[in-house]
Amino acid sequence: MKRVAVTGLGVISPLGNNVPEFWENIISGKSGADYITKFDTSKFKTTFACEVKDFNAEDYFEKKEIRKYDLFTQYAVAASDQAIMDAGLNFESMDQQERSKIGVIWASGNGGITTFEEQLKEFHAGDGTPRFNPFFIPKMIVDIAAGVISIRNGLHGPNYATVSACASSNTAIINAFDTIRLGKANIMIAGGSEAAITSSSIGGFNSSHALSKRNEEPQKASRPFDRDRDGFVAGEGAGALILEDWDFAVKRGAKIYAEIVGGGMAADAYHLTGTPSDGFGAALGMKNALEDAGLLFSDIDYINAHATATPQGDLSELTAIKTVFGDSLVPISATKSMTGHLLGAAGAIESIISVLAVKNDIIPATINTVNLDEQIPADSNIILGESIHQKVNYVLNNTFGFGGHTASTIFKKATNQ
Repeated sequence: MKRVAVTGLGVISPLGNNVPEFWENIISGKSGADYITKFDTSKFKTTFACEVKDFNAEDYFEKKEIRKYDLFTQYAVAASDQAIMDAGLNFESMDQQERSKIGVIWASGNGGITTFEEQLKEFHAGDGTPRFNPFFIPKMIVDIAAGVISIRNGLHGPNYATVSACASSNTAIINAFDTIRLGKANIMIAGGSEAAITSSSIGGFNSSHALSKRNEEPQKASRPFDRDRDGFVAGEGAGALILEDWDFAVKRGAKIYAEIVGGGMAADAYHLTGTPSDGFGAALGMKNALEDAGLLFSDIDYINAHATATPQGDLSELTAIKTVFGDSLVPISATKSMTGHLLGAAGAIESIISVLAVKNDIIPATINTVNLDEQIPADSNIILGESIHQKVNYVLNNTFGFGGHTASTIFKKATNQ
């Protein structure tokens, strides 16, 4: 099968709206958390989140266009525009046949939840007459971001959305990887976006006891693996990767950040929202990714853990890692401690972190974690406090979602071998 390169990156995030700023804040160990500004949280159990800051849609759209798109689609277009430019791609110079070999697989867990919420509020505040925005449906549906990216760039290759809750964008990346290596496309835009910091989303996650309620110190609230963790911090944004047939990329002189070499998916088949204590589905997904890449567990130099800071979830993942990696001291970190949990976009921005870790030989830290949970195996090599400089040839990136979905990707340092 064909080799697949990563040739472009784009990001809209709580830690910056471009890749250099985002990466600098990640390796510096900054938190993107603060008090929610999008709605009145005075009656909510959680009053903070990792919101995107200073995003200006007019940087990417004409003003009259903006009303057509929910914020999750605006984030998707912004991140994909960045990635396309970063990859040095000029679609206007390509003919229709060339663009028929370029596609988009884009993920979101919630789609246009802001639009859905606003429209229902307007309807129920009125007299019952169904006066809905003509863009209501296309603004809301999950697949629309993939469609808009395709339409905007005139791309005729495979085009669809993946939805597997918080594993959604890792699933999209795996699907795009498979599409290219099977020869069905030369280039794929893959990633995910989420704009779910809304009253219904925060309220819903509160009711399921998933969110941290550390309202007195938001920037210290996301503390994966910590004895005193009390849930995740909601985040929003988008991450985009340009995946490309290796030979095609080399021929056009593209810069190559890394190579994607493996993807594994599986299911817990256990619970609507919980994870099994033995981490079976997570372990199976990691094993599948290693087998797909033709690697041994000892080849992996860094694991970007899903680690959302939920009490059971963190322990379940570490148990799964122990099952796959045995007594290996592979470094592990949880970058959600900085970004918050971007839900359906988590896999995409954490793939960007993984790619940059491979490229720069830097392993980001887990911030905020002070006292490791006593149940965590003593030989777990969790990187705390500050990022470390260390040779990184292979990174494994984990994402897991409600419904028991698991997806793991593996990125390799770019070489000619």
